[in-house]
Amino acid sequence: MDSGATILHADLDAFYASVEQLLDPALRGRPVAVGGGPTGGVVLAASYEAKAYGVQGGMPGWRAARLCPELVFVGGHFGEYRRLGDDVMAVLADVTPVVQRISIDEAFLDVSGATHLFGPPAAIGAMIRERVRAQVGLPISVGAARTKHLAKIASQVAKPDGLVVVEPGSERDFLDPLPVGLVWGVGPVNAQRLADRGIRTIGELAATPSSAVERILGHAVGRKLSAMAHDEDPRRVHTVQRARSVGAQSALGRRRPDVASVRAVLAHLADRVSRRLRDKGLAGRTITVRVRFVGMQSVTRSRTLAQPVATTLTLTEVAERLVWSAVDDAPRGSEITLLAVSVSNLADQRAIQLELDLRPDEPWRPGSATGAARRAVDGSMDRIRSRFGGDAVGYGAAVLRARSGVPDEFRELAEHDL
Repeated sequence: MDSGATILHADLDAFYASVEQLLDPALRGRPVAVGGGPTGGVVLAASYEAKAYGVQGGMPGWRAARLCPELVFVGGHFGEYRRLGDDVMAVLADVTPVVQRISIDEAFLDVSGATHLFGPPAAIGAMIRERVRAQVGLPISVGAARTKHLAKIASQVAKPDGLVVVEPGSERDFLDPLPVGLVWGVGPVNAQRLADRGIRTIGELAATPSSAVERILGHAVGRKLSAMAHDEDPRRVHTVQRARSVGAQSALGRRRPDVASVRAVLAHLADRVSRRLRDKGLAGRTITVRVRFVGMQSVTRSRTLAQPVATTLTLTEVAERLVWSAVDDAPRGSEITLLAVSVSNLADQRAIQLELDLRPDEPWRPGSATGAARRAVDGSMDRIRSRFGGDAVGYGAAVLRARSGVPDEFRELAEHDL
């Protein structure tokens, strides 16, 4: 009989490091860091053996090496990450056609239509873990519940390499003692704000009036997290979704904005976003930037153009104006910690229609002389990159920014279009 816990969240364990251990058996059981090195760079991901020493993704390599002197640094096999991630999704699709992939290494499944074939959700979860291990060679954790939010929490509790099923009627017993940081959307900053007011568990969050949570975290975030704490999540598992937006972001540490650094970051982000748009045959009219200031205050600015665009220079110019608008409205001397660029209001654009020269040239119009030239340059670079690799050519500011930070291959695996 169907238990009702028919939404599953399947999440590969320490995916990037696990792939490296799969590719090189000598790494199995050893602390592994993908990216970085003992003298510099950034750790992109860490194995569970490395995490036991406190090594985490985003950590400087030198610090990781100090925490774990036996740490093995590897460069990363980005093509293998994509291939093996796709192989896992194929295993999930053999169980049910209702699979919603939300990143390179995790997905939701609705198995309500598969229980008559494979048994209750607990049996299906166990079967998925066995098949992924046997066919792909990777460990995967699975959570099952009546809602997506609870299934995701269950998979986190199941890690590493486990299975947790939250049967209907047992939700509060399961949720209440868990740390509030497991709620989807509660990051370290919000977790600390809640802890400062004595709210450390999901049960304590659920027992706090929504109005009080909203005063602590803000109206929208507080209301959403209160609903999650009560397991109020009506979202269903969706299979095919057309991208509603394409975006990218870059953490900056802590710095005061200046023209050169802001332009370099935005050029790099615009290059990544526009390449993904063109690859999908899309363009967008609405360009949005997000600027996060010290203290985690984020400000967004948007501009909607008359026609959809997908060229790097145009996105860079519009984003730059929007960012400086946000910075100019902030208190003097404010430092920024993150910049993000996204494009929405999307439409198909496999080619552009040239316009008659009846008005002064407008470079942001894709059919103008300048707009068409920009698209032609981007197209040429796309073909060169397709043949010789993503680093073969690029705009100067974007190339210099890319070489100074996290590899684009890793960023693109981590980002997914919403």
